[in-house]
Amino acid sequence: MPTAAYAQYGEDRKAHRGGRILTTTLLPARRSARTAAGSRRSRVNYREVLVDLALIFFAVLDVWLLGLWMEADPSSDLPPIESYQVWLNWVAVGALVLRRRFPFITLVLTIPGFFVGWSQLAAMIALYSVARRYVGGWQTGLAAALVWLCRFVAWPPQELIDRPASGHFHSAIYGFLVAGLPIAIGLLAHARQELSNRIVELAESRERERVLHAHAIRADERAKLAREMHDVVSHQVSLIAMQAGALRMAVADAEHKQVAGTIRTLSTRTLDELRQLVSVLRTTEDNQPGVDELPELAADAGFEVTVQLKGPVEDLAAPVSGAVYRTVQEALTNIRKHAVGASATVLIDAQYDDNVLVEVRNTAAGPSAESPLPSGGHGLVGLRERATLLGGEFSAGPTEDGGFLVTASFPKERVVSD
Repeated sequence: MPTAAYAQYGEDRKAHRGGRILTTTLLPARRSARTAAGSRRSRVNYREVLVDLALIFFAVLDVWLLGLWMEADPSSDLPPIESYQVWLNWVAVGALVLRRRFPFITLVLTIPGFFVGWSQLAAMIALYSVARRYVGGWQTGLAAALVWLCRFVAWPPQELIDRPASGHFHSAIYGFLVAGLPIAIGLLAHARQELSNRIVELAESRERERVLHAHAIRADERAKLAREMHDVVSHQVSLIAMQAGALRMAVADAEHKQVAGTIRTLSTRTLDELRQLVSVLRTTEDNQPGVDELPELAADAGFEVTVQLKGPVEDLAAPVSGAVYRTVQEALTNIRKHAVGASATVLIDAQYDDNVLVEVRNTAAGPSAESPLPSGGHGLVGLRERATLLGGEFSAGPTEDGGFLVTASFPKERVVSD
């Protein structure tokens, strides 16, 4: 089964927000529902048309050849062919065009031709269609009875009266064969279709179980990693912050005090970001934050942030809404790190086209005595990866006024193509 990587970006959390995590989950690759349904519909219709044409061809051949045979055999004891018999035969054959939409009506239209004429194959095809549509229904039983009567009762009636008892038993047996064979084939086709549907459902169920099992394993690994980070790394960083604070109080030199203060500030902020990352690892993927939580994120940013929402942003798909949230979150984190004293404007525009636009713009950094926080240089790379996995675009760069602009666009509906 083809697979494609779906992106999941973090989770919802109330006490702590932050950090950046990018994970992928293997799920069945799928086309859009409209494309798949259209392709399947055209393929099925094409096959059905060929089957219908073949059945009608054999029904026409049956009526035509038998009619020629009867006309070419003047020595037979059969009465001459009447025009109404010919017309009823061809009506029975033409009715097969309706067998898929109106199978029972088609069978009723074939009965006169079979009873007074010789369109037996057309009646059997119509009976198959009834059995295929109405499995175990009264329509199937009534249709079988009509076909059996047409095979058992002779036309003209005098032939039925003159027939010996052995002929009646013979006609009854062949009537059961003529009526039973189409029903058996119809039931077999129905059972085959049901089995095929069950196999498809089983395959989908096994795929869902595999994905859920992978999620459970990943959740256990995330919880284990969160415990290790909390118990080991956060303890060591806390000790660094405490020692730096004690050193700042103990030394008298101003330069040394400033160095100790910088160490304490960096370790404290590192500890805060570490706790936020641990909270990300401990949460589940089912409740990731979205666009509706951006105002709260802006309020907790620690500097002035203005949020503008345009269009139906609340209708965005959950992965897209989560990607928008994570993009804004990462951009605000970078502003707090590298542009201390700046203000920011966040714009989420979902008014036009099939994409949602995300812009995070900040002014130039203000004067500050704090030392800039270190950076791993992976923030913008992660944002670009998120946009790419969702089929979007990403760009970032400085502005003319000394600020910085982060721009991303995501499709409103996430669809993974083949």
